[in-house]
Amino acid sequence: MGKKYQHRVSDLIRSRLMNLLERKVNDPRLRMVTITDVEITPDTARADVYYGVLGGTEAQAEAQEGLDSAAGWLRHELGQRLRLPHTPELVFHYDSSLNRGERIANILKELDISEED
Repeated sequence: MGKKYQHRVSDLIRSRLMNLLERKVNDPRLRMVTITDVEITPDTARADVYYGVLGGTEAQAEAQEGLDSAAGWLRHELGQRLRLPHTPELVFHYDSSLNRGERIANILKELDISEED
């Protein structure tokens, strides 16, 4: 499979997962989860899904639990919505970039530096 196809499938999975998390999932542990990236293997057997959640390590642990619990259902729903020969296994990984960005924004606010500076 070409890199362009992999990238398109990754983007499609990311957008569909975000849609499912926003509209269909009732688990309160997943309310503040944001899918930041999806990397799919060349054979489309596995999708590494990177997510972020605001809050501390407790929020991260709860989100990981919720995602791991919902992985089978999410995969099933993706399979019904995507026209792929094989629906990849979803493996969730925490992405700390949201927390780093929030921390930097707070530091800039404390220093009273505006975006124009």
